[in-house]
Amino acid sequence: MILIFHKPYGVISQFTKEKAEHRTLAEFDFPKNVYPIGRLDWDSEGLLLLSDEKEWNDKLLNPRHEHERTYHAQVEGIATEDAINKLQKGVVIQEYKTKPCKAKLLSDPGYSERNPPIRFRKAIPTSWLELKLTEGKNRQVRRMTAAVGFPTLRLIRVAMGTIQLADLKAGEWKELSPEQIKTL
Repeated sequence: MILIFHKPYGVISQFTKEKAEHRTLAEFDFPKNVYPIGRLDWDSEGLLLLSDEKEWNDKLLNPRHEHERTYHAQVEGIATEDAINKLQKGVVIQEYKTKPCKAKLLSDPGYSERNPPIRFRKAIPTSWLELKLTEGKNRQVRRMTAAVGFPTLRLIRVAMGTIQLADLKAGEWKELSPEQIKTL
């Protein structure tokens, strides 16, 4: 069984609390014995897969399989073509050069405002980037956008391979069909 879940902002990608104030996956009434495939940081939103089959972790997350993950990042400032080119070639973060990725500027994707809202400055506009990565180091997208001069204000994972978040609302989940699982 594989579940697709729209992880809300402020929820950690585990079932147990490390601190009393943490929101966890335990509050979303998942079937027993599922666990997250990978993770999204507490301050990131979007697609998180869960499964009761351990082999999916390696199949979907190991960089050697080049399984693509798509993110929409709202960044501070209007991202430049130079910054996008650098992201596409790979950038150095924490003494590690990232693999090349697909990156492009998006027109406003029309997401509803986050609660709590992002940091907003009247004098500094924001823009949206789409990044498609085949690796997933800790806070990688945030570190990559910061490395090219455009810090991430909001991060939403919208797809893993062929599985898309689509119109699943924050906090909702559903089981993938056998046909969807085959496409993974």
